[in-house]
Amino acid sequence: MGQIGSIAATMGKMSLNYSESLLKDVKADRAGRLGVAGGTAVDSNHPVFVLGHLSLYASNILELVGKPKGTTARPAGWEELFKAGVKCEDDPTGKKYPALETVTKFYFDAYRTAIAAVKETEDSVFAKPNPAGGRFTEMFPTVGDAVMFLLCGHPMSHLGQFSAWRRIEGLPSAN
Repeated sequence: MGQIGSIAATMGKMSLNYSESLLKDVKADRAGRLGVAGGTAVDSNHPVFVLGHLSLYASNILELVGKPKGTTARPAGWEELFKAGVKCEDDPTGKKYPALETVTKFYFDAYRTAIAAVKETEDSVFAKPNPAGGRFTEMFPTVGDAVMFLLCGHPMSHLGQFSAWRRIEGLPSAN
């Protein structure tokens, strides 16, 4: 285990802890719905969409650090629902998206697996060039850059969307 992996794992745990606090008081029957303020649906990313989207990236982290995907492999059909660029939709019947419980279990299990793998990764791995290619490599040229983004920056930006959804729904600030 190196220092970089330990630091990255600590930051990744912060993202997970924030996720847990955001879930407080969220009702399963509202978790797949657009936020509603004053009787009007607000174009927003709901909890099921946010956590489903983030859950896709744990396997990328493992791939970047040279570990097998194992239990972080994406469930069938989730790529089409949650990949980058897909619009979050209101799910009044609960049939478009998986249930909140299903999404949160996979999200937390997958990220805990990724965090454990990152923590055990040697520093030399993080210095390697990011093999993803394209814009992702332009923005994050090393494995370390990419892993830090996927464990910290990416989750926190989307968890901000979750936080905004909470406030639209009239829920208090997550602590």
